[in-house]
Parts: sequence; C-alpha cells; structure tokens
Amino acid sequence: MKRAVPVLILSVAGLIPVWRYEPSTGASTATSAVAESPASSSSSSSSSSGTETFTGTTVTTEKGDVQVRITYDGSEITAVQMLKQPNHPQTTAAVPKLIAETLAAQSADIDTVSGATITSDGYKESLQAAIDAKGA
Repeated sequence: MKRAVPVLILSVAGLIPVWRYEPSTGASTATSAVAESPASSSSSSSSSSGTETFTGTTVTTEKGDVQVRITYDGSEITAVQMLKQPNHPQTTAAVPKLIAETLAAQSADIDTVSGATITSDGYKESLQAAIDAKGA
C-alpha cells in the first residue's frame, strides 16, 4: 500500500503531458491577410512606387503547404511574406529566421533552420520560384 500512492501520483503526473498534446493536423495557415492569386501559381504585380511583388509556387510538404511572396524595390528584396505555412511550433519559430536570412542573402541560397528542415526546404523552393518569376 505504501508504494501504491506514489505510483498512482507519478502515473497521473506522467500522463498529463500526453493528454495535453495536440498533434499537427498538417493544415496550413496564412500569416498575413493577403489574397492568393487563384489563376496561377506564380504571379507578379507592380505598383506606382516602383515596387514589384512576386508569389512563389505552393510547395506541398508532409507538414503542410508552403508559399512565399517577395517584394522587390528595384533589384533588392525588401520584404518576404509567408502566405502558407504548416501549423507547427517549429515552423512558427523558423519563419522569422528564414525571412531574415533571405533579406540578408538577397537570394534563395540560405541555411536550413534546424528543427524545421521540411518547412525550410519548401520555403526555399517557393522562394526560388518567386525569384525566377522576376526574371521571366
């Protein structure tokens, strides 16, 4: 009987994280309120201020869809938006790092974020498609 109480308490304490765990559903979420182009996977637009935006292709990964939109001011990438990303904590933590590296490198030749390899690879593929759309 002396062992039963601690075993019961430790068993319940060990099960609490299991009950609270919420697995990733693989659904994608938009991080901004920007509408996606329904007609094509790569699109561009130009505004009167000389900036251009290009949307990369939607890359389907096992964690969820990834899609990137970049903004150019002349030949410089000035902004990056994640239109679609997996609903996963590692992805949420990786996105600011990926965007910062893109702005620093001014290309898709960036490092993969540890712990978010699948999302990083999808990000780089969509980013390269958006960069290629500028050259087209």
